Amino acid sequence: MSSYLLAGLVILIANLLPAFAPPTWSILVYFVFREHMNPALLVLIGVACATLGRAGLAITFRKIAPRLPRGYVANLERLGARVNTDSRSTWGLLLLFFVSPITSAQLFEAAGIIKQIALKPLLVVFAMGRIISYSFYVSGAHVLSSTSLGSLISREITSPQAIALQVLFIVGLIALGNVKWKQRP
Repeated sequence: MSSYLLAGLVILIANLLPAFAPPTWSILVYFVFREHMNPALLVLIGVACATLGRAGLAITFRKIAPRLPRGYVANLERLGARVNTDSRSTWGLLLLFFVSPITSAQLFEAAGIIKQIALKPLLVVFAMGRIISYSFYVSGAHVLSSTSLGSLISREITSPQAIALQVLFIVGLIALGNVKWKQRP
């Protein structure tokens, strides 16, 4: 299997996971140094596969939304209606996806549940932001050149900070759906 294909597959799978996956930048850094791959090509593959993975995650949550508690989904849908009726909120949402935090899984899960939110614009700005951030990480990654993929993934998944951040974002997603958002008049 080609190293580029393997890298794309690993990145795709990591971005399909709803939580506790290693960040894409760490996978990119590994492949650049361990497989001596072209950094620019790898960044493009990483952006494409990460975006495709997040699209799959959002679509999955869109499909399972009917199985979630009705009140939770209704609250998120009211939030989506507010975002769609206010251009400042729409631009703010796009900006959030452009510079989204290290973990964006929960953002895409919420966007998937909120049917009023169009996924394509979010995916476009996500990809644009990732081109910048992945390029930055890959170009400055010489510090990690002696790290194995297994130890990198293990450290990213098992570190107390990584676990705390994932739990915090999951709690935030749950809290977001439990706020009684009011519809704008």
